[in-house]
Amino acid sequence: MHPIDTPTGTLALVEQYADTFVKLRQDIHRQPELAFQEQRTSQLVADRLESWGYAVERGLGGTGVVGQLRRGDSPRRLGLRADMDALPIEEATGLAYASRTPGVMHACGHDGHTAMLLCAAQALAQSDEFSGTLNLIFQPAEEYGTDDSGAMRMIRDGLFDKYPCDAIFAMHNMPGWPQGHLVFRNGPMMASSDKVYITLEGRGGHGALPHKAADPVVAAASLVMALQTVVSRNVDPLATAVVTVGVLQAGQANNVIPQSARLELSVRTLDPDIRQEVEQRITALAHAQAASFGVRAQVDYRRGYAVLINSQAETTLARQVALELVGANDMTAQGPALTGSEDFAYMLERCPGSYLLIGNGEGEQLGACMVHNPGYDFNDRNIAPGAAYWVHLTRRFLPK
Repeated sequence: MHPIDTPTGTLALVEQYADTFVKLRQDIHRQPELAFQEQRTSQLVADRLESWGYAVERGLGGTGVVGQLRRGDSPRRLGLRADMDALPIEEATGLAYASRTPGVMHACGHDGHTAMLLCAAQALAQSDEFSGTLNLIFQPAEEYGTDDSGAMRMIRDGLFDKYPCDAIFAMHNMPGWPQGHLVFRNGPMMASSDKVYITLEGRGGHGALPHKAADPVVAAASLVMALQTVVSRNVDPLATAVVTVGVLQAGQANNVIPQSARLELSVRTLDPDIRQEVEQRITALAHAQAASFGVRAQVDYRRGYAVLINSQAETTLARQVALELVGANDMTAQGPALTGSEDFAYMLERCPGSYLLIGNGEGEQLGACMVHNPGYDFNDRNIAPGAAYWVHLTRRFLPK
């Protein structure tokens, strides 16, 4: 027998529950729910937390759940967060537990994140090896993509007023890393995510008489090329930014110059100052390019998720927990930054903390297809080590 508060004892503790939570994860996978529609998942989470003795609030931020557990007399407060929503993707895995809802699937592993945190919740409820307040946050609508996402709605509903935390942590699975490998990064870890809608208004006309029109298509083509200079010529070469033109729509007939053209952009940065600079340059370029072709530009610049920035002290602790639990060979202390985005960034703007990754596997046989892919599947072998990490982190942050 291993002492329950040692890394070996922690793994042994959660492994006795792991099979139950593998089945629960697969059940959630069969019944995926889109952003702010997570009624069944929310009820499943809340019912289990209540059965283990947590004080539970349902409906925070719409369909969010918070479970609180107090032990001992320490004033310290810890928050652990998992996301619950699925994506509007038609599943193509062929799994026995594939989605039963046409056009909706857990293509990013949120079913696994929920199962890992629930497994840790049961283990911690049956242990008194910590002292303080544990707040487990099950968040809806991480995939919503705007500043009205699940994280923001929970915050506006009083998440940190009702459940103050001295630090908050979250974990995401990541294909391409070995299964169970833990990855950390201090500082900016994930990018901001902005959407830009540019409409170029010209003067339509006959394709045979272009001199009598103001052609928004030519202006749009020039603008697409000019936008490439934002990253190559305006952003510091040692900084990171992505400007992607994903939509260019104009016209319906080959002999008609259309009245307008529309572009839609995705913009990513890893620094708030660079974010501001990129916004200014895109806006200025759109107006300047339009004017040079005799058309007008309307720019609708919509800011989405903020840059996700991990705080130093909490990331140092998170690394130490991994070192104790899995050893140096199964962790990366300072992994690469990612240009994907996460609304956990909003929580980190209000509370120090850290966001970490757990490897989902390096081959498709390990369920390691790219996330947001119809062939993706969460690796169930991560449930035990993921839950063990949460348990060990709780004991280190809230020592008895």
